Amino acid sequence: MDLRALVPEWIRTLTPYPPGMPIEELERSLGIADSIKLASNENPLGPSPKAVAAIAAALGNLHRYPDGSAFYLKRRLAERVGVPVEQLIVGNGSNEIIELVVRTFLRPREEAVMADQAFVIYRMVTQAAAGVPRIVPLRDFTHDLEAIAEAIGPATRLVFVANPNNPTGTIYRRAAWRAFLAAVPRHVIVVADDAYAEYVEDPEYPDTIRERAGAAPVVTLRTFSKLYGLAGLRVGWAVAPAPLVEAIGRIRQPFNVNALALVGALAALDDEEHVRRTIAANREGMATLVAGVRRLGLEHVPSSANFVLVRVGEGAKVYEALLRRGVIVRPMDVYGFPAHVRVTVGLPAENARFLAALEAVLARGGA
Repeated sequence: MDLRALVPEWIRTLTPYPPGMPIEELERSLGIADSIKLASNENPLGPSPKAVAAIAAALGNLHRYPDGSAFYLKRRLAERVGVPVEQLIVGNGSNEIIELVVRTFLRPREEAVMADQAFVIYRMVTQAAAGVPRIVPLRDFTHDLEAIAEAIGPATRLVFVANPNNPTGTIYRRAAWRAFLAAVPRHVIVVADDAYAEYVEDPEYPDTIRERAGAAPVVTLRTFSKLYGLAGLRVGWAVAPAPLVEAIGRIRQPFNVNALALVGALAALDDEEHVRRTIAANREGMATLVAGVRRLGLEHVPSSANFVLVRVGEGAKVYEALLRRGVIVRPMDVYGFPAHVRVTVGLPAENARFLAALEAVLARGGA
């Protein structure tokens, strides 16, 4: 018997998520001992020092199960964003919360509307739940909220919108957000993925936690992976109406966030110096990268996040050539941008090395 016949068609046809290549893998495959990684939108300054200290202090309690309710972290988050604790969800990264939302509210053959060339996890999780992804093209590399609202039909239960969008780094602004909410029917849940919100400096950027004056319920996603440098711990959180949080809690697995992640995230929230340094480093690094790619005569998509999408010609070919020079970026074929690579803002030396390597690769015709 072919055991693949036991797998539902919507699972069998899924394309697995391709993560950014780890430094260790490049070093194993090519023997490059001094490689740099600018592929996964990680914080180049590393984790919050306060988080590291809190984790070290908690190591002696690893024989204990975590706080299954994330009591202290949710209480601190509630104070920080000004919402009741009952409106907070904490997950094993915001990815888990995306999956919990889909599993809770989407029935088989119902629809989730999302932008094309947005975070591929939205589409993957929807398909894995036997739902139907309804895809709306970007407009000028940006979410077309008007078209997304028009794509909502009787079978739509969820809408995913990312701000800034990954992989383009673009944002929609407050007026568009308010008009969008006014157009979304009451039976549809809007998932606002604001994973990179802290990097945005545009005064018209909407705060989807506070600006949700529409009929449709809103779930706002945030993460500790980017600004706080805790990607390896996998801690995400969300704000949503209390009835939705209660429903999600019915399928959330016990102890879904580990003990070290909980104490690290709690400590990181108060590490204002690390936050300040991170935002300043991102601002300066972005300016360096943008100036550098312009000097090379390349187009880029203006970004409000901690990465930039650069048009390099044959993206996969340039990516492979950069690997051989010890520089890991992200090829964009899976996102439908085969002519681009996505580059995370790094430390000054990393940014300089990327630009030098890219110039050398382009001088050899992308080889």
